Amino acid sequence: MLLKITQTVRMVVLVVLLLLVDHTHSFQPLFSSKGNSTTHRDITQRAVLIKTAQVCRDIAAEEGWGFSLTIDDSLTVEKVQRACSSTGTSTSVLSTVRYQTSIAIMYFTNALVDVVFALSEEHHFDDETFTGGRDVITAGVFAVKSSVKQENYGAGRLVLGQVCHTLQDFYSHSNWVELGNKSPYAALIKPDQTLENLAGPSVPTCRNCTDGNCENNLLPDLQQQGLLTSGYFNLFSSEKPAGKCSHGGSFDKTSRKDPIGGISKDDTGSSHGSLHHQAADLAVNATVELLEDIRLAVGNKKFLQLMGLSQSTVLCFVIDTTGSMSDDIAEAKRVSFEIIDSKRGTQQEPSAYILVPFNDPGFGPLVMTTNADIFKDSINALTASGGGDIPEMCLSGLQLALTAAPSTSEIFVFTDAPAKDAHLKSTITALIESSKSVVTFMLTDVLASRRRRSLQGVRPRAMSQADAQLYRDLARASGGQAIEVTKDDLSKATTVIEDSSASAVVTVFQVVSNPGKPDNFSFTVDGSLKNMTAYITGKSSLTFSITSATGVTQSSSESSGPLATLTTTGNLRRLSLNAENQTGLWEISVNSNDPYSVKVIGQSSVNFIYNLVEAHEGAHGDYSLKEGRPLTGGNATILVTVTGSDTVTVKEVTLFDSSGPTEVNGTLQSVGSGSFLVTFTDVPAGDFVLRLKGEDSATSRSTHSSFQRQASTQIKPSSISVTTQTNNTSAEPGSTISVNFTVAATSNGVVNETATGTFTIQANNDRSYTSTSPSTLTIASGGKAEGTVTLTVPSSAASGTDVTLTIEAQNADATDINYAVLRFSVAAKVTDTTSPTCQVVSTTNCTSSSSACSSLQWMFVANITDGVNGTGIESVSINQGNGTLNTSTAVGMDGMNITVVSYSASCCSQSVRLAAVDNVGNVGICEGKAVTSTGGRTLTVSHWLWISVALSIIWR
Repeated sequence: MLLKITQTVRMVVLVVLLLLVDHTHSFQPLFSSKGNSTTHRDITQRAVLIKTAQVCRDIAAEEGWGFSLTIDDSLTVEKVQRACSSTGTSTSVLSTVRYQTSIAIMYFTNALVDVVFALSEEHHFDDETFTGGRDVITAGVFAVKSSVKQENYGAGRLVLGQVCHTLQDFYSHSNWVELGNKSPYAALIKPDQTLENLAGPSVPTCRNCTDGNCENNLLPDLQQQGLLTSGYFNLFSSEKPAGKCSHGGSFDKTSRKDPIGGISKDDTGSSHGSLHHQAADLAVNATVELLEDIRLAVGNKKFLQLMGLSQSTVLCFVIDTTGSMSDDIAEAKRVSFEIIDSKRGTQQEPSAYILVPFNDPGFGPLVMTTNADIFKDSINALTASGGGDIPEMCLSGLQLALTAAPSTSEIFVFTDAPAKDAHLKSTITALIESSKSVVTFMLTDVLASRRRRSLQGVRPRAMSQADAQLYRDLARASGGQAIEVTKDDLSKATTVIEDSSASAVVTVFQVVSNPGKPDNFSFTVDGSLKNMTAYITGKSSLTFSITSATGVTQSSSESSGPLATLTTTGNLRRLSLNAENQTGLWEISVNSNDPYSVKVIGQSSVNFIYNLVEAHEGAHGDYSLKEGRPLTGGNATILVTVTGSDTVTVKEVTLFDSSGPTEVNGTLQSVGSGSFLVTFTDVPAGDFVLRLKGEDSATSRSTHSSFQRQASTQIKPSSISVTTQTNNTSAEPGSTISVNFTVAATSNGVVNETATGTFTIQANNDRSYTSTSPSTLTIASGGKAEGTVTLTVPSSAASGTDVTLTIEAQNADATDINYAVLRFSVAAKVTDTTSPTCQVVSTTNCTSSSSACSSLQWMFVANITDGVNGTGIESVSINQGNGTLNTSTAVGMDGMNITVVSYSASCCSQSVRLAAVDNVGNVGICEGKAVTSTGGRTLTVSHWLWISVALSIIWR
C-alpha cells in the first residue's frame, strides 16, 4: 500500500510540473518567445553543422577533393550536405531528409530533458552540482560511443541530444561567462580532469539585485578569486544555503529569498540576459568540442553516420525462410546484389544494410551493418526449409527491422504465408507511425478466394485473401504497398525496390480507396521532379487513364504511350512517367469498385519532415514531442520543416482523408530555418495523411512554380490518451526499468472525467526481454487509470544496444487504440575514465630549407599506454598529418601494455597529431613536431624511453 501511495504522489507531482514548468529553467528548448534569443534547438543545430563541415573538410584534404564551404554561423543543412559530397561537386538532386531528421532527433531529445528531468539539479547544473552534472555528461558520452561502436546510430542520437542539453545549460546557469572566460570548460567532458575553483558549500556567492537589476549581484570576492558557482532553483520551496545565488525567474521560489534575484542567461529577458548571446555562443563551441571528442573516438566515417549525413536509404529486407521460399530468397538476393554492385562507391550506395529472417517458431537474428559484403554473406547464407504449419513469425521479424532501421526507412517483407503473430498488429502499427517507415510486402501466391482450400487433406501453403488483408492494412498505414504476384513473376515486381533505392525519392501523391469506387485524382508536377513513377494496385479488372498538364491522355490499354511506359505484374501496374518539361496539374482516373491504391513518386531535392508536438503552458511556453496519436476532437500541432531548398514558400498544409473525403486545413506559424508550426483544430476521426503545397521561386526552374509533397505514414486520431512517466533513458545490464503510465478516456481532446470503462493493455519490446504489465486497466475516477510496466535488461546485454518498449491501450470494443513508444539505451557502467597517455620517445629533424622538403623525411616515435587499470588501447589514428603510421605492441617491465607508434612524413609536413582511443572510448592526444635545423642530420632522443622500449620488447 505504501508503494502505491508513493507512486501516486510521484505521478501527481510530475503532472503539476508539466503544467507549471515554463522552460525558463534552461535555454528555451525549441522556439524562442523572444525573437532575438537562442534556443537549445539553435545551439544544437549550429554545433552539428559546424562539426560536420569540419570533418568533411578534413576528409576532403585527406582524399584530395575540393571543399570550398566557409564554416561560420551562416551554415545550413543543405549547404553542408552539398559541400560534403565525396566528389566535392554539386549534384542536381540532393536529399537532406536524413541529415535534417537526425538533427531533429537530437534537438527533440535535448528539449525532452526539461520534461523528463525537470527536478534534476545535475541535468541542469543547478545548485552548484558541478560534479553531478559532469557525471551526467561523461556517462552519456560513454553511452553514445558504445552505441556507435555497435553501429546503433539511432540510440546514439537519442542519448547525444540529452547530453548536449546538460552541457549547454552549464553556460547559462553558471558564472563561467561572468568570470570572463572566452572558451568552453574542457573539464566538463573529461572525467579525468579536476574541476577547479569551485565555490564551497559555505562560500557566499551573490548579493541582492537592486530594483530588479541583477547585473552586479555576483559578489566581487567571488569574481576576483575566480570561483565557480551556479544558481539554486526550486519550484516548491524558497530554501537555499545562506548567501547563495538563485537561478531566477517567476517559477524559481529561491529567487525571492535573500539574496534576491538570479544569474541565469536563458534568454535575453533573464536576470543576466545581457550575457545570453555570449553564453549561447560558448554553448555552441562546447557542443562542438563534445562532438569532436566523439569523432576522435569513433572515426570520421562513423561520426558522419551518427550525424545522419547520408543521401541514401538503408536496404532493409525481412525474409520468410520456410521451405516454399527458395525462389523468393533467390530473388531478394538477386535484386539486393544488383543494387549493391551498381551503387557501391557512389553517393547512392545504401547507408546501411539490414536483414531479418523469420520462420516458425523463430525469427532473427537481425543483421545490421554498413558493410555490403557482410550483408551479401548473410543473405547468401539463408536457406529455405521447414514450415509445417503454414503461419510464420512475420510480424516479430518486422518488429526487429522497424526498431533497428533509421526513421523514414523503406522496409521490404518477402513472404507467402500468413502471420502467426497477428496479435502484434497494433504494435507494428505503433512502430510504423512512430518511425514513419514505409513497409512494402512482396506477397507470392495469394489465393484468389478468401479461404485456403485443402487438397486430399493436405493444407496448401498459399495464404488466403483474409490472411493477406493484415499485410494490406499495415502497408496502407505506412504508405507502402502490398504487391501480390506469382513466384514466377516476382522478379518483375522487385523493380519497386530498385525505384526506392534511388536518391532523393519523394512522394508526390498517394491514396488508398477501400472500398473502391471510380474516382479522379489530381497531383502537381513541379520543375524539380525527375524520374517520376506511378504505381496502381488493384484487381485485374481495374482500368485507368492518366492525363498530363497539357491535356494529353493515355489509357491503361496502352503499354507504351505519350505519357508513360506501363508494365503489369500481378496486382501492380508500374508507370514510368514522361513528365520532363510537363509541369502543372496531372490527373489519374481509376475505374474500379474493388479496393485499389495509387502512388506517385519522383526524385527531387525538395521534401519535408514532420513531427507531432504538444504545447506546454507557462510564461514563455514551448513544445516537446507528443507521444502516440493526436486526440480526436482536439487540437493537433505538427512541426513541419522543408528540406533541400531555401526558395520554397509553403502555402498550405492539410490533413487529408481520401475515404471521406475529408480535408482539414492547418494554420501556419513560421519558426525559422524553413520550419513551421502547423495547428489543426477540432481534428475529426479518420485516417489522415499530411499534404504540403506551396511555390518555389527558384529562377532556374519552370515558370510553373507550384509544388506538392505528401507524407507516407497515416495519422490516425484517438480518443484514448497514453502518457508515460519515467526518469530512465538508459539502463545497465542486469537492471530493471519501471515505467509508470496513465491511460485516459478523452472527449474533444481533453480528459473526460466522467468516463468509465476498461482498457486492454499490451506491452511489447523488440528484444524479448522479460517484462511485466497489467493486462487491463479500469477507470475508477477522474477518467484516468494508472499502471506500471517493468522491463528487465539481461546481464548479458551488450553495452551500446538498445531496447524499444511499446505500451498500447485499446478500448473495450476494440475500435480505438493509442500507444507510447519508448527507447532505452543499454550502457554498462564505465570505471575506466582515464585517457590514454603519450610519452614521446624520439623526433628527428628537418632542415629549415623548404626547397628540398619533399625529398627529406622525419620520424616521430612515442609510447602510448592506458594505465595499469585501463581497458587497453583500441586504436591509434592520425588526426592531423600526411604521413605513414605504424604501431606495434610491447609489454613493459612493470607488466603494462605499451603501444609503440612510429610516424614518418615528408619534411613538407612537419607536425603530427595522433588520437589514441581505449576500449571504452577515452581519447588521448599525442603530438609531435619535427625539429628544424640549418643542416646536417641531428637526432633528438629521450634515451631512457628508448631503453624502455628496447627492454620491453626483449622482456616480451
